[in-house]
Amino acid sequence: MTDTNWQPDLAQFPGPKYLALSRALRAAVRDGILLAGTRLPTVRDLAWRLDITPGTVSRAYQLATQEGLLQATVGRGTFVAATAPKLGPTQPLFVERPERLGVVDLRSPSLPHLGQGAAIRAAMHRVTDAFEDDYVDYPTQTDEAELRDAVVDWVSDRQMGPVDADDVALTFGGQAAINLVLGCCLRGDRPVVLCEDLAYPGFRHAARLSRAETVGVELDQHGLRPDALEAACRRHKAQILCITTEAQNPTAARMPESRRSEVALIARAYDLQVIEDDCYSVPDSATPMIRAHVPERTWHIGSLSKSVSAALRFGYVICPQGMGNAGRLTAQHYSFALPRPMAELCLDLFRSGVATDLRRRVQAEFSDRLAMVVEALDGQDLRWQPGLPFVWLRLPSGWRASTFTRMAEAEGILMRSADEYVLIHGHAPNAVRLAIGGAVPRERLRAALAQLRQMLLDPPSEIAI
Repeated sequence: MTDTNWQPDLAQFPGPKYLALSRALRAAVRDGILLAGTRLPTVRDLAWRLDITPGTVSRAYQLATQEGLLQATVGRGTFVAATAPKLGPTQPLFVERPERLGVVDLRSPSLPHLGQGAAIRAAMHRVTDAFEDDYVDYPTQTDEAELRDAVVDWVSDRQMGPVDADDVALTFGGQAAINLVLGCCLRGDRPVVLCEDLAYPGFRHAARLSRAETVGVELDQHGLRPDALEAACRRHKAQILCITTEAQNPTAARMPESRRSEVALIARAYDLQVIEDDCYSVPDSATPMIRAHVPERTWHIGSLSKSVSAALRFGYVICPQGMGNAGRLTAQHYSFALPRPMAELCLDLFRSGVATDLRRRVQAEFSDRLAMVVEALDGQDLRWQPGLPFVWLRLPSGWRASTFTRMAEAEGILMRSADEYVLIHGHAPNAVRLAIGGAVPRERLRAALAQLRQMLLDPPSEIAI
């Protein structure tokens, strides 16, 4: 491992500075100027040398990491990982939990431990006691009929219009559900997918796998803007819109019913298929979903990962009316069907009421911990919803998101800056997302929040620009 004083001439690379820097990184690695294993300057140091913002450097590093050129290691720095870009997405959707003692990881929500392990073991025993002797052939879509019925009951708290088991396709988690819909709907050599300009990164990763171009649509405090959506539809022949109405990730916005109706009308007018992401399940929702407005073109996706257990890798798609068979056929082409032991385990959790009980207790615990966050950060520009396992924090004057996240990391607190949710050509606001650490001991979480509050009240006297 070696350090470098690398300082490129960005004037050689046209375009926005973050793209110029990412191209300079690519060229330096290709030409052997930056060798594998070389540790790059810190974001703050390189920003100072090049007279650009830390956010610009952070975005360039992020792009190069996605290509596989760089590798970021918590607590150690950013290193050259390869001598050429790799094909396809290389950045993991879900980060490994750090092994360092004392680190409070608020990057992705971690479910509280509320007896899931014991409940799943008990369900496994009930399922194995009922095992038949025909566990030899491939699983089929017919085998999943009862489980699809159970999913219909599971989503009955959502207003989506008429839904029955024929509308359901089962997947290996929410991300696989997104991939299924893209695989089912996209056509042509370079299709266009629209999504919120601050969005769950899995949308753009899934689009890249489908060789699709992702175009961002502007948000405001109520979510995706209908006027911006219609403008994007006029400029691009988009085929799919990815949207979160109940719990926008990362801003925690909830779209009012009137706006959902506007979005639905635009989708129908421009023949858009709609992926409605409901994986972050907000309790007690009485607002009709997009699918209630345009049931013939909405693919409503969800999973158990954010409400029961991420280890199960169980997800589902409520397909548009009349499209359930197409969705299941696409799922069959991907994986035939869910493994029978997994399907029967999840069916037991639904039928026994264990899944419902765990969801209720998880949401209650998240609500309690959310109250801790709101109290600790009182007076800050904070957005949140009851039961939602993350908050959106707009930083006060004196802080930049890249600086705040790195200084928090130095104190053992990890979080995500807005840069991680913005599209390549988008604009990142000066904000961070704090996930609720359900598995973090309460006192440790309380102490971390106190540290963050003190940081927010005491910004650095100078910021590199």
